[in-house]
Amino acid sequence: MSSGPSMETEFPSARDGRAAAHAAEAPAGSEADGDARSGTQLARRGDDGRDPYQQLFNQLQDNAGKNGSTGAVPRMIDIRRQLTEFQLHYKFGMDEVLTKINVLREEFEHTRDYSPIEHVNYRLKSLDRILEKVDRYGCEPTLEGIRGAIRDIAGIRITCSFVSDAYWVAEMLCSQPDLRVVEVKDYIHRPKPNGYKSLHVIVQVPVFLSNRTEFVYVEVQIRTVAMDFWASLEHKIYYTYDGEVPDEILEELHDAAQKADALDRQMAEIRDRVTSLKEQAPTSGQGATGPTPDAQDRPDSGRWFPEADASQAWRWEDIAAQASSFSGD
Repeated sequence: MSSGPSMETEFPSARDGRAAAHAAEAPAGSEADGDARSGTQLARRGDDGRDPYQQLFNQLQDNAGKNGSTGAVPRMIDIRRQLTEFQLHYKFGMDEVLTKINVLREEFEHTRDYSPIEHVNYRLKSLDRILEKVDRYGCEPTLEGIRGAIRDIAGIRITCSFVSDAYWVAEMLCSQPDLRVVEVKDYIHRPKPNGYKSLHVIVQVPVFLSNRTEFVYVEVQIRTVAMDFWASLEHKIYYTYDGEVPDEILEELHDAAQKADALDRQMAEIRDRVTSLKEQAPTSGQGATGPTPDAQDRPDSGRWFPEADASQAWRWEDIAAQASSFSGD
C-alpha cells in the first residue's frame, strides 16, 4: 500500500485548507469510536476461526485473476492497485468534505469578526484498524463488505470554541444539498458513561471518478476545545494502561469530564456578558456570530430531505431526525 496515502499516528492539521496529501490513522478508543482499546495486531484468527487478512487477500487474488493478471508479480501489482484504489476513494471523499469545511472557515475568517471553527484535523484508518473492526463487527472481510459496514474509514474532526458553535457548524455542513446525513450520534446531549462528549455525524458524499460516481462515507466529529482536551488525554491514558485503567483513575477521568463541561458552560456565560460581544452572542440555536442564517441565505436542503419546504431553515433537530430515518438503509 505504499503508493496510497501514508499512515501516521496523529491527526495532521488542515489549517491551510489544502486537500490532504497524506492522511493519518486516528487513535482508537473513546476518542474515536469508543471500541478498540489496544494496538493489537490483526495477524491472528478471530474467535470463530476466521482470518480477516487471509480472506481479504483471497478476494483480492480472485479479482486479480478476473482482471487477467497471471503470474505472481502481475497479481501482486493488481492487488496493490485494488488496495490503493479502495483507499483513494475514501481520501477523495474526505477531501470533498474538507473543502466544504474550509470554505465555511475561510468565509468566516475573511468576512466576519469571528469564526466558529478553531481547528480541523483528519485521518484515514489503516488496514490494520479496518480489519480490527471487521473482526469485531463480524462483517465480511471483502472490499464490498467493508464499504457497507464500516463508515468511519475517513474521519474529520472539527474543534469549536463553544457548544452552540458545534451545533451551528453541524447545521451549516449538513444542510448542503450534496451531502447525505446517514447517521447522527449526539454525545454532547447524551454523553457516554465515561464522560466522553462529542457530536458524531456520518455523511455520504459523491466522488466523481473518471468512469463512475462513488458515494463515500465520511465521519465528522465536532466538539469544543475542552471536550477535545479531555478526549485526547483519556485516549493517551487508555493506551498507557493498555485498556486496563484502574477504577480510581476512571473516576477521576469522569470527574474531569464534568469539569470540562462546567468550563464550557462558564466560558459561554462569560462570552454572553462581555459587552463587546453582546451583539454577536448566540441564543438557543444560534452561533457565536449571531443568528443562524435566514432561510433565503441557507443552502437548499436537497434530495436528502424529502418534501423539503424551500422556505424552511433546517435546524439540528431536523437533521438528526432525518438521519435516523436513513440509518436503517
